Amino acid sequence: MALYLVTGAAGFIGAALSQRLISQGNQVVTIDNLSTGYRENIPEGVEFYHADCHDQSVYQQIPQKKYDAIFHIAGQSSGEISFDDPSYDLRTNTESTLHLLKFALSVGCDRLIYASSMSVYGVKPDRPVAEDEVSIPASFYGVGKLASEHYLRIYEQYGVRFTSLRLFNVYGPGQNLRNMRQGMVSIYLAQMLEKRHIHVKGSGSRYRDLVYIDDVVDAFLACLHHPESAGQVINIGTGIRTSVEELIQKLIHTYSKFVTCEFKGSTPGDLHGIYADISRAKKLLDFQPKFLLDQGLTQMLKWSTELTSHNQK
Repeated sequence: MALYLVTGAAGFIGAALSQRLISQGNQVVTIDNLSTGYRENIPEGVEFYHADCHDQSVYQQIPQKKYDAIFHIAGQSSGEISFDDPSYDLRTNTESTLHLLKFALSVGCDRLIYASSMSVYGVKPDRPVAEDEVSIPASFYGVGKLASEHYLRIYEQYGVRFTSLRLFNVYGPGQNLRNMRQGMVSIYLAQMLEKRHIHVKGSGSRYRDLVYIDDVVDAFLACLHHPESAGQVINIGTGIRTSVEELIQKLIHTYSKFVTCEFKGSTPGDLHGIYADISRAKKLLDFQPKFLLDQGLTQMLKWSTELTSHNQK
């Protein structure tokens, strides 16, 4: 039985990863401030510490044991929200990484897997973006994620082997449907279910790489079993370009009810389009996305309608 520290287990990705680790018979400790996640999301069996990951004192409170790996998932994860308070974004996404690296050294943990973001790339041409392209972030969020990657690289010389997974647009069951400023699929889905009306900030011609939560969890776990992924930055997406218009059409088709849609306004720091070259993930992690968008949206809609039905009882 292995011991893992997973930050952010009350959130979307952290909860899904923690659940998988627990189901495999492992022990999981988590730190989460519940700013965007919910206590009920934390899987049963996870040892929970309610705190900010950028609060140094929490690292004296959690078990002082040699963790088999640290998964750093927690952090403010919206490019739009990062413009509200760039200093907070820096603390939650970058300062937290430094504290975790220091903690890893103190307990003898030599493996840290980081949830980075496609936001590090900034504006790119309409073609798959590879990891070795120049990164010029267009949001404070992207700047913080890129800074963390550089800190990880420096700490590698002290013995902490890192893998930085640059996640593209993750979606699926468990995503926060109450947060209207984070998660493209969840925002449109929540609007559709509540009002049968979708308000899109920006052009329908914008495009993204939409990757299902189960595939993302597979990628995190694959890092544990592929030593060659250590010291690497790796895109996690599907390699498929999906426009906002295509996404909305698929959502409405899956819902099978009349829904109106308007395109109005814009979002600070929003990229017109980006999608991944996943050649490195295939090579280093043996990564192959299993869920096509139609399948993923069907699963997410089923989950969300069951959740809505349960909450109304």
